[in-house]
Amino acid sequence: MAQSVLELRHLRTLVALRDTGSLVRAAQLLNLTQSALSHQVKLMEDFYGAALFERKSVPPQFSTAGLRLLALADGVLPQVDEAERDVARLARGRAGQLRIVVECHTCFDWLMPAMDAFRARWPEVELDIVSGFHPDPIALVLQDRADVAIVSDQDAGESVDFHPLFSFEIVALLANDHALVRKPHLTAKDFAKETLITYPVPDEMLDLVRQVLEPAGIKPARRTTELTVAMLQLVASGRGIATLPVWAVQSYLDRGYVTARPVGRKGLTGHLYLACTAATSSRPWLADFVAVTRETSFLTLSEIELL
Repeated sequence: MAQSVLELRHLRTLVALRDTGSLVRAAQLLNLTQSALSHQVKLMEDFYGAALFERKSVPPQFSTAGLRLLALADGVLPQVDEAERDVARLARGRAGQLRIVVECHTCFDWLMPAMDAFRARWPEVELDIVSGFHPDPIALVLQDRADVAIVSDQDAGESVDFHPLFSFEIVALLANDHALVRKPHLTAKDFAKETLITYPVPDEMLDLVRQVLEPAGIKPARRTTELTVAMLQLVASGRGIATLPVWAVQSYLDRGYVTARPVGRKGLTGHLYLACTAATSSRPWLADFVAVTRETSFLTLSEIELL
């Protein structure tokens, strides 16, 4: 048999196709263009002389040949990843702590699964979440009161490294019988006479205020609550309008509890980054924590895009 063209990246491509269910999402997960991913698949199919999956099916239906290579990937890739972690431990030390501070109230929806996945890979790294709300989480990192901060903006003036995580759509949430439900999307002016329901955080931490309302000079009445479920109850009872990430409220939307509308013709996009010092970035487990967080979030949350 001719020398194999099969590489680890090809196996990772097949796993990504299976886990994401589409060429487009698999390419994004692997940080490839769709054409580059398709080229990898075609290279394997040409070499083996067999199709690996049905192109017209969504999600992809793998052929017998494709399933055999997936079985190989499931056996080999975990061993490769474990070996690389072991080498990193031997080269740069294994112990450490990862104290995480977050600035967003909805982050726990995706952070906890990411922490669980990371803990299985690096059990010797002590994980902890810094309790309470902190208006300046990067300050805690610089004061060595936290190791990483999950933040919504990159500040070029901060002496920290920013590791991109993902972007997401933020939607306006309305009572089902609200007059604004008739509009295809909301504009800044639509908020002027409404009560805006938010978490009790500074304005600069709210994408709606920073990106939409403040540039338009709109300052609606405000009401705050600590709990997402309380916010949605207020919205459902007609007490005001809220804006939240789609993934944080999808279950409520599926049940018809409230109605969502885009903010602006093109929608409102939020971003999340992991911020830490250069010293923390050099730790052998930090890059893996970022990768695990991106992957688990991409596979479990709806309507996000990797940065």
